Amino acid sequence: MPSSGSARPLAGVHVLDLTRLLPGAYATLLMADLGADVVKIEDPRGGDPARTMPPIVGGAGVYFRLLNRNKRSVTLDLRSPDAASVLDALVRRFDVVVESFRPKTSKRLGVDAATLRGRHPRLIYASISGFGQSGPYADRAAHDINYEALSGMLSATRNDGQAPDVPRTLIADIGAAMYAASGILAALFQRERTGEGATVDVAIHEAALSWLTFPAAQRLVGASPEGPRELPIYGHDACYNIYLTRDDRYLALGALEPKFWTGFCERAGRADLASLQDAHGDERARVLAEVRALMRTRTRDEWLALFADTDVCLTPVNTVEEALADPHLATRGALTSDGASTYITTPIVMSRDADASTVSRAREMPVTPPPALGVHTDAELDAAGIGQARRADLRSRGII
Repeated sequence: MPSSGSARPLAGVHVLDLTRLLPGAYATLLMADLGADVVKIEDPRGGDPARTMPPIVGGAGVYFRLLNRNKRSVTLDLRSPDAASVLDALVRRFDVVVESFRPKTSKRLGVDAATLRGRHPRLIYASISGFGQSGPYADRAAHDINYEALSGMLSATRNDGQAPDVPRTLIADIGAAMYAASGILAALFQRERTGEGATVDVAIHEAALSWLTFPAAQRLVGASPEGPRELPIYGHDACYNIYLTRDDRYLALGALEPKFWTGFCERAGRADLASLQDAHGDERARVLAEVRALMRTRTRDEWLALFADTDVCLTPVNTVEEALADPHLATRGALTSDGASTYITTPIVMSRDADASTVSRAREMPVTPPPALGVHTDAELDAAGIGQARRADLRSRGII
């Protein structure tokens, strides 16, 4: 992002966020961090469920706090028949609407693409749903673990025939959010050329499927799984693996290229293994076992010190605490704070400077804490032409 003294790339783009939880909140966060004006539409009766989702710190759900910085909040009960005209007045002022309902729910609420784009043809309408707007699964309920399971992603994480682990990272959700943001930006660019809006349909299931490009590569091109040897990235090879050290810490070795593997073997005192990077069968298993035994002879920090001046792709497996304290990330400005919370910044860095070494300054940006529920309702509805008397009526009936 450009430094705080200049306009950010999406300044002037207005986004109406009808989503709940993930991944919609992350998709609109990406746009908010790039300068878009993002207004969340929340239920008057408690708002986004993430507000009260544990863990609760300082009276607020931590996930809501981290995902909704740089946004504003308006309350509107979309289930009320009287909400339609209010929403229509709001949509008239916005470039983008993002929603995350199942198709039958969006139609029932009157917030589906046909309804909103029928009245506002220049609108960019983005839907992030579990299975997309069509197909036999379209209205099924599911969560990240289900999308990873259906897509084959969970199976691809294990190669030993054992049950997959429950994933601790919401890969499908975050992936879908990034695809949605990309689709919205493409639609905005297209509208600049054609003057027409667009509907963006992102299925979380298909976002998960996209991660299978490498595990499913041979099948995708029609080759037998027992055909040509795959890349050594599935845990069977010594050059690309995770190792336990003498002090029960872990190191990750990513020496895919022969020069890295050779450099590792030579510095580790096992130059005899350098020619065995492409070993097969029992010999491949023997090399892996010998490197595992070798890595147990030193502590993690001793190995890191030994390889400090050698380019072999050997790194520590950091804890979350260690990762957040990484001095490289501090230099890059990858973390920022509003004084109360620390945020992981959007990993899109844009600068008008030609010199890439200015990247840390390019991350400088104002951070607005997540909004209190409905704090911007009156201002936004007033700007949409909904006067004080009507707002008082809507509020008395619990619609806002």
